[in-house]
Formats: sequence, structure tokens, C-alpha cells
Amino acid sequence: MKFIAKTFHGLETILAQEITNLGANNIQILKRAVSFEGDQRLMYAANYLLRTATRILKPIYSFTARSERQLYHKISSYNWSMHFDNDKTFAIHSVLNSPYFNHSQYVSFKTKDAIVDQFRKKTGRRPSVDTQNPDIVFNVHVYNDEFTISLDSTGDSLHKRGYRDVGHLAPLNEVLAAGMILLSGWDKEQTLLDPMCGTGTILFEAAMIGTQTPSGFYKKEKYTFTNWKDYDDDLFQEIKKNADQKIDTTSLNLVGGDIAPAAVNMVLNSIDALGFEHLIQVSRIPFKRNLPTTDNGILIANPPYGERLKIKNISTFYKEIGDTLKQNFSGWDAWILSSNLEALKNVGLRPSKKITLFNAALECKFQKFSMYQGSKKTKKESL
Repeated sequence: MKFIAKTFHGLETILAQEITNLGANNIQILKRAVSFEGDQRLMYAANYLLRTATRILKPIYSFTARSERQLYHKISSYNWSMHFDNDKTFAIHSVLNSPYFNHSQYVSFKTKDAIVDQFRKKTGRRPSVDTQNPDIVFNVHVYNDEFTISLDSTGDSLHKRGYRDVGHLAPLNEVLAAGMILLSGWDKEQTLLDPMCGTGTILFEAAMIGTQTPSGFYKKEKYTFTNWKDYDDDLFQEIKKNADQKIDTTSLNLVGGDIAPAAVNMVLNSIDALGFEHLIQVSRIPFKRNLPTTDNGILIANPPYGERLKIKNISTFYKEIGDTLKQNFSGWDAWILSSNLEALKNVGLRPSKKITLFNAALECKFQKFSMYQGSKKTKKESL
């Protein structure tokens, strides 16, 4: 079976590696997605384990259409009762880039009509649409005149880990945070510091990565594949049990700081609720006073960009970040995510790597600064 794992721009290679580790076949990197082949077991595992995927789709039907009439006819010619019955609710999500169709809601509406009409003709009854909590979700992808309809196996996005409550002005998406950690090359034996941790997304994702806790371990909502006709609960429970048995509770050195009392309190409350006291230490402290306790480590920061969280002099703020790195973090690798490219220049350090990522709609640079011990020349000579 073929599947498509959706992700964010810039995380495709990391996601492909995760999928490779699960044992998938014919892996291909796409735009904000990775396609792969596998069986039902692999699809269940992908939902429960992948950290950089937002959802897993199973393509079931492809066709071409250039008009409303053709679309309705093609949808009507497919046997939708193979996937669900009248007692199940369903929803349709459409994404399109087409000169023939210019409104995603319209495509969803016509697709819904054709499906409902088919059920009514066959059974005399029609299934109900539920846009809030549907049993079955279909994804319609349109490129030019090419339609691909997939079953959405996930439901609520996989970034909704379930390990904390919402309540921060500018939260970092969990999938993006996990991708940043994996891109950084962090080794769980190293110290990881987030000096502007907000509500702790990077720290919690690092805790889950470092302990091999599945990304879906705390998930409260059920996956929509549990409503499919071929759902095998015994198989899914076996996958979860095998993955959960690999959780390693060995201590990690994860350190966070922030100047906002409310954010720090939220992190501390979540740490207590999850029993992460032996993994994460967080305090209310400004970055320039948050001194490293180890000779080397990984620093990952998502400072304010001057967009949603306003800072009076953003350029001076970023200069202070660079000064702090130079003065206190010799031997460390520092990664900074920001959409404010002008402010990033004020860090005053030459990045050794730049990766384009998106934080919601904001195009960002994820830049690595290697803080060599001594001069760069001395570092090279010692290798």
C-alpha cells in the first residue's frame, strides 16, 4: 500500500529518515510530504511514532476532471461503501492548485454531494457530514486536472501530542520543534539548552526524543483509522505495547529559561504533571545570565521575531544574543530560528548552516552558529 506523510517545508529529509527507520519501502521526498509504501502495521506505527509528520494519508482513488459535471461523474463511479457505512459520519478536506477549479470548499461540496447521492440510491439513506468530529475523513488533492482522493488515517494533526494545555501567545508547533532538534544533531548525552523556552515545546520534544517516548504516547484523541472497516485493534495495541516498552527513563540534561513568569509556571506545571523532573530543569532567568554548566552542548532558541511578541529594539536584542553566545558558550553549537532576517544579522556571527523553515505562515531561517573553543583555526588544527 502507498501512503503519504505530510510535514512542513524543510523537514522532508528528516521525515524521510524517520520513515526509513520504520522499515518503509520506495520512499520519495515530495513538497512538504514524503510518500512511502508499507502494510497496515507500518501505517499504524507511522501515526504513533513519527515526530515530524502532521498526518498520514492513504491514496485510494485517482482521476482527471475539468468541470463540475466530470467531477460529479468520477466521484459517483467509485464505490464509497468499501470504506464506510451509513452509520459513520464523514468530512472532506480539499487542497487545490488548478485553473479548472478555484475554490476548495466548492470541490468538497460537490464531492460530498456525489458520495451522499450514491448512498441514497443504494440504501435509501444517506450518511451524515460532521466537520468537527467525523468518523471518516477524505482528503481531496487537485493539481491542474488531476485528482487524488485519500483516506486520512490521522484525524487531528499529529502535532497535537497531548502532553500540555494550550495558553501561550506564540506557541511553537510540536512537529516543528521536533524537527529543529533532529536537524541540530543533538545527542541525548549532550546538554540541550533553550534559553527562551516559552511554554517549553522544544524541551518537551527533546524529553520525548531522548527517552524514546512515542510521539503519540500522550495523545488523547483517537486516530481516524480506528473507524475504518479493516481496523485491527489487536495489531495496533501490539504496536503501542512494543513501542512503549522501549521508553528509557534515564536522566537527560535539558535546561530551559525564560523571563516571563506565566510561561515558566506553565512549563513547571507540565513537568510536574508528566513526571519529567529528572529530565528538565527550568527557571525564570534572562538569557545573558543563563550560564552553561557543561563545556559543550546544543543551544536551540526561538527568540521573538518582532511579529507577534513585540520588542522595542529588536536589533539590540539580537546583538545581545550574539554577545552572550560569544562570551559564555565557547564549545557549544547554537541554533536560532527567526523570521527577522535583518535582526539575525545583528547576532554578529557567521552561521555555519542555514535551513529555511516555516513557523506557521512565517518564513524563517534556522541558523547554526558553531562557538569554537579558542580560534576557528585552532579548532581545525586540533582535528
